[in-house]
Amino acid sequence: MSNTYGDWFKEQRLAAGLTQQELADAAVMTRSHISHIEAGRRTPSREDARRLDKALNTGNVLSSFLPGDDGTIADYFEPARQLEQQAIKIYEFALSFIPGILQTERYARAVLSSSFPPRSEAECDRHVVTRLERGKILADPVTPVVWALLDEAVLRRPIGGLDVMAEQLQHVIRLVEQKRIRAHVMPLGLGFHSLLESMLTLMWFEDQPPMAYSEGLRMGRVHDSPSVVQELQGRYDLALSDALPLKESLALLKATAKEYGHHD
Repeated sequence: MSNTYGDWFKEQRLAAGLTQQELADAAVMTRSHISHIEAGRRTPSREDARRLDKALNTGNVLSSFLPGDDGTIADYFEPARQLEQQAIKIYEFALSFIPGILQTERYARAVLSSSFPPRSEAECDRHVVTRLERGKILADPVTPVVWALLDEAVLRRPIGGLDVMAEQLQHVIRLVEQKRIRAHVMPLGLGFHSLLESMLTLMWFEDQPPMAYSEGLRMGRVHDSPSVVQELQGRYDLALSDALPLKESLALLKATAKEYGHHD
């Protein structure tokens, strides 16, 4: 996102004579959260912005002009999107689609243009840009660490057509071969597995406990209860133990891409 917001925010903190830690204490937040906002790596939630306005005596400026508040993120996903941007480790399980942070432009467009009621071309463009912005967290060569556990059904469903699907799988293959991510496939022949009910994202952070996000049809939820997160981590670990090893998963990804007509 543009860092105009973060730059202005930092100017107000410095003008108030506060360190990041002092402002964090006043707004009941963590210092790293303040740092992420100033650097443009994270947008505060509306409630966080209200507390920051109060601590800095900036009226309602920070809460009224939140960047990215353009309707391209579902309300139920917004908290997870913010967490995703500051996570140091992300474990994804994909049941129906390639995870958002791994999607190519054409694949994302195919997914987002299939909604009902239909979106206009301009609206679809805005949603695609937002989806691709999420993937920019992979520009850092190290952080976050990303593991992608893909149900084989995700590979077999030709969303957007054969060429789009081949391009998408090649993108995942490149990220694996560059050692930027690890990807494992849950084979269809396995039958039932512990994550078959919904997609799941597990996230770890520098300065707060791990959290999880699960999503179904028009609904999603961030889980911060330690017992629930631990249970979901256990389910992920169990599913991962049944998945194909990295080498075999990569071979399956390549073979499937070739079936779609990609011969590079």
